[in-house]
Amino acid sequence: MAKKKKTVPKMNSTSTADIAFMFLLFFLLTTSMDTDRGLPRKLPPPVPKDQKKQDEKIDIKKRNLLVVLINSNNQILCGSDFIPIDQLKDRVKEFVDNVNNNEHLPEKIDIDVPYFGNMKITKSHVISLQNDRGTSYQAYIDVQGEIAVAYTELRNDLSRKKFGVTYNQLTEDQQEAVRTVYPQNISEAEPKNYGGVK
Repeated sequence: MAKKKKTVPKMNSTSTADIAFMFLLFFLLTTSMDTDRGLPRKLPPPVPKDQKKQDEKIDIKKRNLLVVLINSNNQILCGSDFIPIDQLKDRVKEFVDNVNNNEHLPEKIDIDVPYFGNMKITKSHVISLQNDRGTSYQAYIDVQGEIAVAYTELRNDLSRKKFGVTYNQLTEDQQEAVRTVYPQNISEAEPKNYGGVK
């Protein structure tokens, strides 16, 4: 007499796909994902096609321009001095604010600002950020971050002094007034080979 083979009961798998889909949906809805944050930059208006190159030139006084150059060795040249990254923020703040109206820093002009009245501000200042093609991405981002922090601190200090709160807590009109006092004027040049590629 032949031995009868044992049959293994089969599992009903018709709803397995539905359960897997529900798990997938659950994890998609409940998981928070890190998103890359961009750099807040105001782009210049588009140049009309018929405008000639000569008309595009903007005259900037030397005292109103702070050149920040990152070379292929990730060294930072701020104005005429090589500085470490942790000094960049203070140099930018000193340049933009020009507290003592120093003749070697941006010129101050009188302007009527809502909420503040008549003020002397460095409206025409420009920070020119330039980097070598061999600059590391991290060094570039670090420099961008320090410049952004300098503006943030200036705006927060002014907001606390005038309104008693930080810049982010102000109304839209109040923020616009603070931005008028400290406009973020950053110009970025196309990378070049200043010191050779690493």
